[in-house]
Amino acid sequence: MITIENLTHVYPGTRKLAPRTAISDLTLEVKDGEFAILSGPNGSGKSTLFRILCGLALPSSGKVSVAGFDLFAQPAKVREVMGVVFQSPAVDKHLSVAENLKIHADLYGLGGAGFTRRRDEALSWTDLVDRLDQQVATLSGGLARQVELAKVLMTDPKVLLLDEPTTGLDPVSRRNFLDALHKLQKQRGMTVLMTSHVFAEADDVDRVAIMREGKLLAHDTPTALKAMIGTEMVVIQAKDTEGLAAKLRAEMGLAVRCIGDEVRLEETENGESLPLLEKILERYRPEVQSISIKQPGLDDVFVHVTSKAVPDHALAIDLKRTGT
Repeated sequence: MITIENLTHVYPGTRKLAPRTAISDLTLEVKDGEFAILSGPNGSGKSTLFRILCGLALPSSGKVSVAGFDLFAQPAKVREVMGVVFQSPAVDKHLSVAENLKIHADLYGLGGAGFTRRRDEALSWTDLVDRLDQQVATLSGGLARQVELAKVLMTDPKVLLLDEPTTGLDPVSRRNFLDALHKLQKQRGMTVLMTSHVFAEADDVDRVAIMREGKLLAHDTPTALKAMIGTEMVVIQAKDTEGLAAKLRAEMGLAVRCIGDEVRLEETENGESLPLLEKILERYRPEVQSISIKQPGLDDVFVHVTSKAVPDHALAIDLKRTGT
């Protein structure tokens, strides 16, 4: 449903700044009816890609098609099938819920009985039915986000783009919003591409894409991505992180990595971690502040593939293992 081919975008330089490549030869596909999450550290190119997909920026080169339409040659056709929820609110806080919905409907030429039906369908999952006359400025963050999504759903999009839509929401509101989004996505068969830094939001999606410095580092199912770093990992906090890591490499031959204040031994399988933990404690107990065995999560995958400590050849090996 979304096909990106060899996409590159370079911001031109100025007298003080050199040209900057935000996206570099990116190829990515989101299949029809798929729920995908796009993540990456700050400066990875996510925002630039989102702006291009929304039609707010033209890339330096490459192709993008949405629902079979060329994004750059047929932008009006793409807008007909696409809905967008921006990170910054796109509703008028001084107007009521009903007024915001009506304005959006007018922009899309929805009126009369058709508007009423679409509005009621879009509101059916929300807590807004009894708040139509309430000013958006008086709503909680979670309810205001419901207005954003209900507004977009009125146009019955085939493709839905969301840019960190849960930013600023409390945990309960975030969970309710995501539960409703997943339910609606399945009911309507929508293709959803959402940017997010919260990896708890990615466990239930179809595929996760991770970018760094404009390049795609990984793109697979959550299960396959977590399998990249084994079924278990040993995590150590030490008095001297770099010093202990050097000893583990030199004296025990372990392929450990330093991530912040942690020493990590990744790519271990069930049953391997406990004997290693015992050996490490036997040799280095005075230097260890804490040590634990954990199952890798998507946040660990993110650290694994985006860490600048990872050499390019290691990344290539990891991605080859997942078939990316």
